Amino acid sequence: MSKTNSNSTGLKLNVKRTCLIGFAFFGILLLWQVYDSWCPTFLTDIFARRMYHMSSFELKNSGQDSQILNVQWLVGIIMACDNLAALILLPIFGSLSDRTHSSIGKRMPYILTGTFVAAVAFPFIPLFFHKNNIVGMVIMMAIVLMFMMMYRNPAVALMPDITPKPLRAKANGIINIMGYFGGAAATVLGIFLKLSDYINSADEARNVWTIEIPFLIASVLMVISAMVLFFTIKENKLEEELKDELKEGERLAAIEQPIDDDKPMPAANKRMLLAILGAEFLWFMADNAIGTYIGNYVIYFLNSSSGKTMILTILGGLASVIGFATAGTIADKIGRKWTISSGLCLTFAALIIMCFARPTGVVVGANGEYAFPTILFVVWAIKGYGMALVHNCSFPMVVELCSSKKIGKFTGYYYTASMSAQTVTPILLGFIFNVSGVWHALPIYSCILVALSFMMFTALVKNIKAVKVANAKGLEALDGDD
Repeated sequence: MSKTNSNSTGLKLNVKRTCLIGFAFFGILLLWQVYDSWCPTFLTDIFARRMYHMSSFELKNSGQDSQILNVQWLVGIIMACDNLAALILLPIFGSLSDRTHSSIGKRMPYILTGTFVAAVAFPFIPLFFHKNNIVGMVIMMAIVLMFMMMYRNPAVALMPDITPKPLRAKANGIINIMGYFGGAAATVLGIFLKLSDYINSADEARNVWTIEIPFLIASVLMVISAMVLFFTIKENKLEEELKDELKEGERLAAIEQPIDDDKPMPAANKRMLLAILGAEFLWFMADNAIGTYIGNYVIYFLNSSSGKTMILTILGGLASVIGFATAGTIADKIGRKWTISSGLCLTFAALIIMCFARPTGVVVGANGEYAFPTILFVVWAIKGYGMALVHNCSFPMVVELCSSKKIGKFTGYYYTASMSAQTVTPILLGFIFNVSGVWHALPIYSCILVALSFMMFTALVKNIKAVKVANAKGLEALDGDD
């Protein structure tokens, strides 16, 4: 079924305001980029010490690479715990923020509290690791993650709160681009402060500031982004000013059946929701597997510099920015369903290529590191663009199926699917590594899951096009919106 309307809707996306909302996502991706890039390797090294009484550097250089693979299931369990916490806490904070009424809005109290507590605790993670204190490190990780869960759902729900439904795909592209600026800031730090230099050093030569500085800078930038958001986005005032536009957006929503909060969710809408969430679960299993283990894959399998992981991340991020910038326009032409399906196809093609990557054997580093396989740069660019198309359109499809009164709750549904996937996948893949004993189980695993998500999504989700609306352009986009 498609919905068409040749008349002008009068709805226009305010780019300036959407960019300011994007500062919330800037803080989210900044923290997760640092966390996902550094913490799995911290855990690998510290578990190697506990189990084999040798650092991962000593194991690798003594030819005992299999022992490093054997600890990945423990790394997976710890990395999955944050997602398990998210699975529980994100829906709770989403529903709580839906029902919150305060002088600074319903989302802002959670955003500010979560940001400040997480920012204070975050720099203690590398400090405890440096001291070889696994208990302290895991406790700090838990504190950071719990308060980021308080922050994450309300921060993401803020965009659809004050953006009419037909405009959300393009608005989601903008806030994701802002988020990738945050991820890029963390990645640049990783290029100059190489985790592999720290890991590949004897204990007495390890400089704590190599791993401490990225966490400190991330904390400072998170606080700054939260303050920019607080001082520029006045939730209560904007919701009042935009209530007519939001009401018009409800009328133009890309859904099969109209939404009525006083009645049960229509069966057609419920089927659509479950199909989207099911496919989302599978593609997040695939994507999170790569994100969790790519650092270890580069250091321990490709025997290359961790700085190359950061370059991969930058390339993927740049490709993602292009994807987020173009996904809304593509969705206007072919619909969100086929935009997502195209992104999954591109991601699958990239991962197929990755299956054939191997260590180059060409020594280039002072620590015996190998040259990096150039083909992986191409893989990351294709995968980054493809997954941007997927992520850009999937969240708006979920919140399209609820009214403005339940955005936090439905954001919780979206994150329940993604976080449950990210809870399962590090543990499952860790066990696969342990059983198979091969690092290229990583791209094969992700390929299979992307293929399954594509089949589920294309078979069960209908392509309902949103009404085409305009974007504010030029000076009009910079009009005051306070």
